[in-house]
Amino acid sequence: MAEGSARSGDTGLRSPSAQASATASATSDAELCARIVAHWSHRVLDSGTYGDYQSMGLSNGQYEILRQVVDAARAAKRRQGASAADELIDRQARSACAGRYRDGTPDGGPWR
Repeated sequence: MAEGSARSGDTGLRSPSAQASATASATSDAELCARIVAHWSHRVLDSGTYGDYQSMGLSNGQYEILRQVVDAARAAKRRQGASAADELIDRQARSACAGRYRDGTPDGGPWR
């Protein structure tokens, strides 16, 4: 390679197409929903109290998912223990959020 003609990988710089492909792998709305709902569901299950959905960074619709997930997790925890409840939270958060975002962003504005 001639002097002054370094490959982009050698300089640590990314070409615009490399940057675009890195951005294309960003987290989907459904995955982001599942992560945040699962996080707060675990916290609510451990603390026993709900907080304000806006302070959690959730939309109203995501908060509805959280409440359903936590209710099911509480029942699973009583019957099968904490480990089963944790698994249920992760599974139901993924499933409910995938359904919520199946057709893109839900109608009703960003708060829904």
